[in-house]
Amino acid sequence: MTTPRKNPTPPSNPRPRTDAPFLVGDRVKGTSYVPPGPHRREAPENFEGVVVQVGSGYAGVDAEHAFLWVKLKDHTERQALVADTELVEE
Repeated sequence: MTTPRKNPTPPSNPRPRTDAPFLVGDRVKGTSYVPPGPHRREAPENFEGVVVQVGSGYAGVDAEHAFLWVKLKDHTERQALVADTELVEE
């Protein structure tokens, strides 16, 4: 017979430990990313919203440029470099 395992006490910090600077659901602000190429009419813009994706989801794709996607209040999304984004303290 085995003894049931007790659940460990949850950490006092509500954010789980991770190597990523942002987590899905974090409120952030920063400057949107405009990729080079045929995007001459687009310009970087300041934004504030909620992180909906961190990275591409494919290993090695974001090796040089770590991206995240942020959903704004108007339900549109912006792509940004992690380096150009900061956590909003609530």
